[in-house]
Order: sequence, then structure tokens, then C-alpha cells
Amino acid sequence: MASKPFISAHDVAERAGVSRSAVSRTFTPGASVSAETRRRVLQAAEELGYHVNQLARGLMRRESGIVCLIVSDAATPYRSALLRELTIHLQNAGKVVMLINTDRSDDSVGNALRQAIRYQAEASIILSGLPDKSITQLCLKNGQRMVLINRDDDQPGPLRINLKDEEAGRRVALVFERAGCRTVAFANSEAGTPSLMARERGFVSAAKALGMEVCVERFGWTGYEAGKVLAHRLLTRAIRPEAVFCATDLLACGFMDAARLEFGLSVPEQLCLVGFDDIEQAAWESYKLTTFAQPLQAIANAAVSWLCDPQETDNLLHVSRLLLEPDLIWRRSVRGG
Repeated sequence: MASKPFISAHDVAERAGVSRSAVSRTFTPGASVSAETRRRVLQAAEELGYHVNQLARGLMRRESGIVCLIVSDAATPYRSALLRELTIHLQNAGKVVMLINTDRSDDSVGNALRQAIRYQAEASIILSGLPDKSITQLCLKNGQRMVLINRDDDQPGPLRINLKDEEAGRRVALVFERAGCRTVAFANSEAGTPSLMARERGFVSAAKALGMEVCVERFGWTGYEAGKVLAHRLLTRAIRPEAVFCATDLLACGFMDAARLEFGLSVPEQLCLVGFDDIEQAAWESYKLTTFAQPLQAIANAAVSWLCDPQETDNLLHVSRLLLEPDLIWRRSVRGG
């Protein structure tokens, strides 16, 4: 089957009976062109099936419009919800989204950033891994802007968007104290990301200050199955915790199922649980998990607004950080909620 012929601006100009520059002005916002010329050009473009090559036009101005989203675990509920918000905001801003999946290693993220440079991406938003500083500087030298979400990197250039994770951990300790719990635990993964460790630090320090007996257990990655393993480890201790703060909702869902189905515990009467992220499953009737909601819209709006702000374009040699506060969502997994 013969391929469809390429339609150029020159073809449109001939069909409309105007100059090539008139076609260019017609498709350039704000350019001067008469109403009759615009009508003829648009009619010819419609008849020929012509579309402006925005990528080529952008590259001529050194503006590709491409923003790379570099992410691992894209299928998890929290990550997919954040991707949805980011893509909506970027598309509304007229950007083209390039999604690059990585594993959790610096090498994987570094390779993804090099790929973004080859495609002359304007910016990258990092949702996974923490790129080596030399890789980040290479991107900045190539004119890229960068946003790091829930990462910890104090080098100048990127915008860092973080949550008040330590404060959230401290609030959970107070929640458990109000519920009358004296023996508590923190269930974490071994991912060791800055946000997870900050939640752990805040909770443990506040629980100890309140005179609670507190323990920490870490296992695997932040998934449902890891939550079940953590439940077995914590609930078989000689002194079983009365309340557990899980680093994420997925961990909490696995923990709760194991606690109820395998240990016969009633939530919240015999065991109080709090999660983090407020994924869709947290609100299901089978869980009704008390948790912290990630401010997804605020994160996406801040990232895209910063990337699209022309006043920031020539001012990348500073450290920008935005701290957002997660909302505590009360449901039925804590007594007295």
C-alpha cells in the first residue's frame, strides 16, 4: 500500500495562492495576517490535511516542548495517580510528555536522563531514584530544567518538591496516644527513600517522647505482599504492638489483611493502623484506612508552573524547595477517629 504523501507548507501556499511566509504567519500565534489570507490558508490546509510540525518549529527556537517523566513502579496506585495529574497539567500547558520507566538504581535514572538530552527535552521530572549530581549537572548544562519529587538533593538548579513527612510521623504518634495505645510500631520498606525515612524518624522520635514503647520493622519494597510479611514479623513479637504506622497505604492494606485473616485481630478494636498516600483502595469498605493524602494536584501544579515560568529560565543556579503538608484523612482504622 502506497504511503501517504508528505504535505508541506509550500503545498498549502500553492493551493491557497499565497506566499510561503503567509502560511507561516497564519499558524504563528500573534503574527500579522489579513482575515482573507487566513481564511484561504486554513481552507487549503483543511483540504490537503496539513498540520504544522510543532516539534520542528520548536527545535528551530530551541524549544522542543518535551518534558520527560522519569519514574519507577508506575503501576502502583500512588504513582499512577501522580502521573495522571502531571500529564494533565503538562498537556494543558501545551507540553509533550515523554514517559521513561526506570528501575530504582542511579544508573537507570542516569541513562534515562541521557535519553532525554538526546531528544532535546526541555525538562525532566524525576519521580524515582536520585540521579548522580554529575548527571543532573549535565542536564542543566544542556538547558534542561528539572523537578525532583519527594527526593533529597541539595544541589543548585532543580526544584525539589517534598512533603512534611517528619511532621506527619509526629502527628501519628499523637493520634495513637489519643487512642490509648502504649506499644506502637513503624512498618517500613527497605527502599530507604528520603520521604519514607523522614516519616519513620518523626514517628519514632515523637512516640519515644510520649513514653511509648516503639519498634521498627523493615522489609522489601513498598508493596502489598511486603505488608503481609511485616505483619507476621510484628504481630508474632512477645509484646505485640497495639498500633502500627505503615509507611505507605499498600503496606497498610497487606498488613491489615494479614492481621485480620491470619491473626484474627479486629481493626481498630484490637489493632490501630495508619497509612500514607490515600490511594483509592484506602477508602474501600474492606479497609477504611486512616491515612495521609498526598496533595497530588498541588504537586503537579507547582512542578508545571515552575517549569513554564519564563522568569526562572535564566535563574537556575539556586536551590528551590517547596514543602507541602499532607492532610490527615480520618476513617475507621483508629479508635476514637
